[in-house]
Amino acid sequence: MTYVILLPTNVSSTNTLQTLLTCVLIFKNKNLILYMKKIALFIALLTLPMLMFGQKISLENIWQKGTFSPVYVSGFNFMNDGVHYAKHERGRSGHNVTQYDLRDGQQTGIIFNGEELKKADATTRGAFSAYNFSSDENQLLLATATEAIYRHSTRSNYYIYNRKDNALMPLSDGGKQRLAAFNPQGNKVAFVRENNLFYKDLESGKEVQITQDGAVNKIINGAADWVYEEEFGQDRAFYWSPDGNKIAFLRFDESEVKEFTMTLYNNGLYPDYSTFKYPKAGEKNATVTVHIYDVEANKTTKVKTGSEADIYFPRIKWTQDPSQLCVFRMNRHQNKLELLLAEATTGDTKTLLTEENKWYVDIHDNLTFLKNGTQFIWTSEKSGYNHIYLYDMSGKMEQQLTSGDTEVTNFYGVDEKNAKIYYQATTNPLERHIFCVGLNGKKPKQLTKENGTHSAQFSSTYEYFVNTHSAMGVPNTYTVKNEKGKNLRMIEDNKKLKNNIEKYNFNESEFFTFKTSDGVELNGYMIKPADFDPSKKYPVFMYVYGGPGSQTVKDAWGGSNYAWFQMLSQKNYIVVSVDNRGTGGRGEEFKKMTYQQLGKYETIDQIEAAKWLGSQSYVDADRIGIFGWSYGGYMSSLCLFKGNDVFKAAIAVAPVTNWKWYDTIYTERYMRTPKENKSGYEDNSPINFADRLKGSYLLVHGNADDNVHFQNSAEMAAALIKANKQFDTYFYPNRNHGIYGDNARIHLYTKMTNFILENL
Repeated sequence: MTYVILLPTNVSSTNTLQTLLTCVLIFKNKNLILYMKKIALFIALLTLPMLMFGQKISLENIWQKGTFSPVYVSGFNFMNDGVHYAKHERGRSGHNVTQYDLRDGQQTGIIFNGEELKKADATTRGAFSAYNFSSDENQLLLATATEAIYRHSTRSNYYIYNRKDNALMPLSDGGKQRLAAFNPQGNKVAFVRENNLFYKDLESGKEVQITQDGAVNKIINGAADWVYEEEFGQDRAFYWSPDGNKIAFLRFDESEVKEFTMTLYNNGLYPDYSTFKYPKAGEKNATVTVHIYDVEANKTTKVKTGSEADIYFPRIKWTQDPSQLCVFRMNRHQNKLELLLAEATTGDTKTLLTEENKWYVDIHDNLTFLKNGTQFIWTSEKSGYNHIYLYDMSGKMEQQLTSGDTEVTNFYGVDEKNAKIYYQATTNPLERHIFCVGLNGKKPKQLTKENGTHSAQFSSTYEYFVNTHSAMGVPNTYTVKNEKGKNLRMIEDNKKLKNNIEKYNFNESEFFTFKTSDGVELNGYMIKPADFDPSKKYPVFMYVYGGPGSQTVKDAWGGSNYAWFQMLSQKNYIVVSVDNRGTGGRGEEFKKMTYQQLGKYETIDQIEAAKWLGSQSYVDADRIGIFGWSYGGYMSSLCLFKGNDVFKAAIAVAPVTNWKWYDTIYTERYMRTPKENKSGYEDNSPINFADRLKGSYLLVHGNADDNVHFQNSAEMAAALIKANKQFDTYFYPNRNHGIYGDNARIHLYTKMTNFILENL
């Protein structure tokens, strides 16, 4: 008897074997079983190469199908009891805020049902973009119909939900609001609308307008301007006092700040224009002042911060005393930071702490005033490495809590009940681990052990934390641990992605070090082709970012770019990334040595890295290319032009091409102004070296990039044309600095892949 088995043509080799084995189990005929075994053996031999070498990675896998996208576990909104957390769950029929037990992951209740929102406002369809609790967790603020302004800032229609009364009401009917926040007592909500600051009394229902002079592109009250938001990482610029009776806020007068206009093409007869205030290096900033509004007295007091107006106030923060506000005052050079204590009723100030640095001072959010009212925590690089310090309220340092040639890279908070501090730090430049130490600086303990990168989010009582861990080639896992670092349960292990990594035969990454001709040891990683043969010559594709304090060489999951690099390695490229001088994880001197000369030493190091690679027996020194985005695009351009005898090709996406076109805060922090540092700007701007282009150059930019303006690439193109240099260029209408949306990413990466294949 003859048996014919028809199998679908799209079944993989593994699935084919599984199907055949299933047939063996179903059929009882012994002869058939014999035939099936022979067929299975035959197919196994045919498909052995596929099983051995895996499937090939495609751009569709990376950018359309999400084959290599991990499951992310979003941040936890921990409840006051320390064992429960709230989760924003999105469904087709609406959104919910659901409560779970952190210890076992079991759902313990629905805090808010989106159906209530749908009833109140059908246009929301029960959906909201964000939520926040009042401090007693009896009320929620729900943001609906949210629209983006810049990178962080948004405006929304907010609703207030009272859990006790099961009542839902709009915060205001006067137009969309920004940054809505409860006071600590939960009886008032402050917000910004049309650049003015308001609050609503939830008991009386009365809405009070605190400021009157807000105007677009002129005056902003309670919200940050573009450059503060982008470079100081804050869009909120108002804060309630601990007693809920005062609001401290910043006022931005940006009347004299020059405007920048972006052209948007929306299929209209004429384009649309987006105009906003953007202070470029050396130009006028907004004049910022600090104010304190007294709710009961309906009175605003200006904080006395000195006569100098051309300064920054990157943070304001209340102490434990509701009559004292702490104001960060920083000079424009950003090498002197003072913490001022302001009296809320008079606005008088005194200096609590001063940090001065021969290079610059980095701003952080680690200032923590202890509940005892007599001490505060501060982090500083004054020892040469970033560490944690304990001070008293007179500004006297009581204790250095961490020390050594390692960096504190994240501060998680203080468990005052048990007198412990939790933080993230390096054990070497490639790794990050979670630690705790006593408030007396004693008994430091490392809570994570696995090699790689760990980050944590602690519960409100510090009894538990969710540990996120990844390594090079190993995607994130999320684990609940207790305060001693013991594993309690796995939340997400990304098993599906790990299987795909194996299925598509990702190549292992190797970390390496080498010394430059100046004797500087640099860290790098390398991905070699699967069938690597040291007797052959391979082209090299280098990836660079290289900006101050950054790192691309870390023992951590590398995201979608890592999958793309793996795809290139399958096409017989060696992919390499090197952290140049100026990058992070190695102390202040290594990071800040590029001061006033951005691009100089970084480019030297990348060129030296390429030369070192070219000297290896398995590298084709005539086929080395480099790619970078943003600061990395700046670097790849400069490397191609200054290293024209080393690099054959470069891709620059959204590059800065002259620092005079970038913003004040970022640029002047590292370069001072063009007037003060003319040579620093001119000697290291790619646009001034366009005539040196020899290899192949791909220049890419989004023309709605509010961060690194399209101007940078337009001027770069003009310089290349003037020098009669051929180059490739792609521009993306209406796309910002990230170049995404619709098919933008796969479109871009298709072009970049083809460019590499054609030019390396």
